[in-house]
Amino acid sequence: MINLNPKKLLLSKWTAVKPVAKQKHFLVSKIIVPEMPDQPIEFVEIEAIYTKKTRQIAWRELADTDMWIQGWK
Repeated sequence: MINLNPKKLLLSKWTAVKPVAKQKHFLVSKIIVPEMPDQPIEFVEIEAIYTKKTRQIAWRELADTDMWIQGWK
């Protein structure tokens, strides 16, 4: 596990350890801000570089080194 700050994840690059359907490299394209400003950030939107598809994930998943590697490897 690595330490991450959700507010600094925007435009960060990530590599999936186990790619699915040729989707290996991702970019954090959006921080999902909660409706209530006092609530913590829980989700980010990641975009696959190859296919340009997006999906929402919990930002804490990016700290799991069994699933994600920071940067493009």
